[in-house]
Amino acid sequence: MQNKKILVLKGDGVGPEVVDSALMVLETVAERSGLSFELDFSEIGGIAIDKFGNPFPEVTRNKLKHASAVLLGAVGGPEWDQVEPALRPEQGLLALRKTLGVFANLRPCKIYSALIDNSPLKPKYLDNVDFVIIRELVGGIYFGKRDTFVQDGLRTAYDEERYNELEISRIATYAFETAMQRKRKLTLVDKANVLDSSKLWREIVAEIAVDYPEVDLDYLYVDNAAMQLIREPKRFDVILTNNIFGDILSDEASQISGSIGLLPSASLGETIGLYEPIHGSAPDIAGKNIVNPLAAILSVAMLLRYSFSLIKEAEQIETAVNQVLQDGFRTQDLALEGFIGTEEITLEVIKRL
Repeated sequence: MQNKKILVLKGDGVGPEVVDSALMVLETVAERSGLSFELDFSEIGGIAIDKFGNPFPEVTRNKLKHASAVLLGAVGGPEWDQVEPALRPEQGLLALRKTLGVFANLRPCKIYSALIDNSPLKPKYLDNVDFVIIRELVGGIYFGKRDTFVQDGLRTAYDEERYNELEISRIATYAFETAMQRKRKLTLVDKANVLDSSKLWREIVAEIAVDYPEVDLDYLYVDNAAMQLIREPKRFDVILTNNIFGDILSDEASQISGSIGLLPSASLGETIGLYEPIHGSAPDIAGKNIVNPLAAILSVAMLLRYSFSLIKEAEQIETAVNQVLQDGFRTQDLALEGFIGTEEITLEVIKRL
């Protein structure tokens, strides 16, 4: 029987609130589908620093060995800004991703018809917008060598962007396979006119493309891609890019959909999947029952789909979220007035399951 053990890392700020909402939805799905999930809990980020002196403590690392999936909130907050760089909450998140080997980060962007007016783009640009950003997650500048020092009397710093052939080929193959299941269009986003690392990306992606003649492959420099996401978002299907470009472009994409509180993500590798909303810990609104939990709830849908192959149950959650929005329910990030709270919109989703 498949192990359905989920390690839950609520994190900091609004993390516990949105994860609690997601778990309520998961529990409802389990009850109504006759499924059983075993939940385990641990700490990461700022709360782990306070408790263990480490943003990715050994107890959390050990619990990963027994899990089939990880559900994560968000990490960080101003109370840890003065912690030494190597022990910042964000370092815990990077260490978690590296430990899990989750090299493929999927960030879908789909327009909900009920929220077209929430997008800063005119409705005519939003027809048929449905794409996914596939971001390489465990390499590149976030994991490269870095240093700060004084040279010739000047404070100096550097961060290294480095990729090898294996790191590029495995994420590129995953992107082509994803494109084959969608509209068979793949866009590689890079900066190959300047960066040698991007030139290697183009070279390897072109080699892999030979095995996928059905996929229409094109290339965009990242600055042009950022412009095209606003100018013509419906031109995209699968966007493949490196770690830092994917981080930036997916936040831009979140505004196309109307709110960063709507976008889930899945980080996949060889074994354990990591699922989290793409938004941060938002400490300024933590504990006020106003954060949008829908991205976390949709992250549970991705967890069911990718880690446990429970397609029907994943679609039930996605349909329920869509229906809640169609019925006019909004959190504060989506409406200036008439909005409801985190707990209330979670219950509306549950009603529609």
